[in-house]
Amino acid sequence: MSPELVAVLAVIVAAMLFDYTNGFHDAANAIATSISTRALTPRVALAMAAVGNFIGAHFGTEVAKTVGDGLVSLPTGIPSLGIVFAGVLGAISWNLITWYFGLPSSSSHALFGGLVGATLLAGIGGVQWANIVEKVLLPMILSPVVGLILGFLAMTAIMWIFRRGHPGRLNRGFRGAQTFSAALMAIGHGTQDAAKTMGIVVLALYSGGYQSDASHIPEWVFWASATMLAAGTYTGGWRIIRTLGRKIIDLGPAEGFAAETVASSVLYFNAWVLHAPISTTHTITSAIMGVGATKRLSAVRWNVAGNIIIAWVTTFPAAGLIACALYFVVRPFFT
Repeated sequence: MSPELVAVLAVIVAAMLFDYTNGFHDAANAIATSISTRALTPRVALAMAAVGNFIGAHFGTEVAKTVGDGLVSLPTGIPSLGIVFAGVLGAISWNLITWYFGLPSSSSHALFGGLVGATLLAGIGGVQWANIVEKVLLPMILSPVVGLILGFLAMTAIMWIFRRGHPGRLNRGFRGAQTFSAALMAIGHGTQDAAKTMGIVVLALYSGGYQSDASHIPEWVFWASATMLAAGTYTGGWRIIRTLGRKIIDLGPAEGFAAETVASSVLYFNAWVLHAPISTTHTITSAIMGVGATKRLSAVRWNVAGNIIIAWVTTFPAAGLIACALYFVVRPFFT
């Protein structure tokens, strides 16, 4: 095999490994609330999330194009593949660190931070800062705020509409409704997160000279990315599921339905209207906080929420720094 092909295959393998870690790291995004409210059993919930991620991957074309062609500009050649490889390894490393501590950080921002960090250090190509600000940094700030506000408003509306309902019947009804809202969340997660891996694979194919267009996505890339994300999701990242489902707030079926419905709506809007690769983790976590705040502010365990927010803020630079360190290790193999 030619050196270029070996380098491209190395990046693709790393991208698939990232996709798998993304799946088990972010499985909680789709089904943690459904498990905590006993709307679904854990294995049924994980299977549904895996299927939803697989389906959603085929709706994320525009997000994939943003990742592959809109964040960093790299020339073709093996050195550029070394940058992408180091960036992806940086994201994988941060995913494993935050998974170990049960922190629902953003796999998306870990990937973006790794790419930007390795690109800046290598001095090859350039970072498209206008797109980084518009498509990454602003959504990183705004999507949690929107999720928090909409979660609060949605739960307030549910409480008012069903204020005279029988608690037992309402809980049974909302447990059934959570099957639908969790499915929407799983598909939204696939739409956003499988697309990011597709973008990396396309970037590798372009940098290696195996396709001339950095925005074209071959069909096999859809299937490979969707399969690895679904497999990782089915594995289940139980540490993070416990954090989202139980440690932030004690959720009931109505709260779970509201949080999932709000978060999935935000995901679809950003993917299909703004073409922005936002964090599913930030969105669902903030929606849960907003829903919980309708009980009383003290119902949200703000110490846990504070640790999560710290992880959010540090993810982009931390993954970037790890990618920089790894770039020194892998650079000799990509010359």
